[in-house]
Amino acid sequence: MLSNEIRRSFLKYFKSQSHTIVPSGSLLPNDDPTLLFTNAGMNQFKDVFLGKSKRSYKRATS
Repeated sequence: MLSNEIRRSFLKYFKSQSHTIVPSGSLLPNDDPTLLFTNAGMNQFKDVFLGKSKRSYKRATS
């Protein structure tokens, strides 16, 4: 199995579980001066966790 097939299967599974597929976050966040680089996949959702932003979905995968 190729890596692209594994990724496609991963996304397909989570989409079937009502997750919204979102683009991966940048390795170098351009709008957060508190981070020099991304150390976790959840960094792109920091403002959501802090209550500063809302998204149109409740579950996400990338």
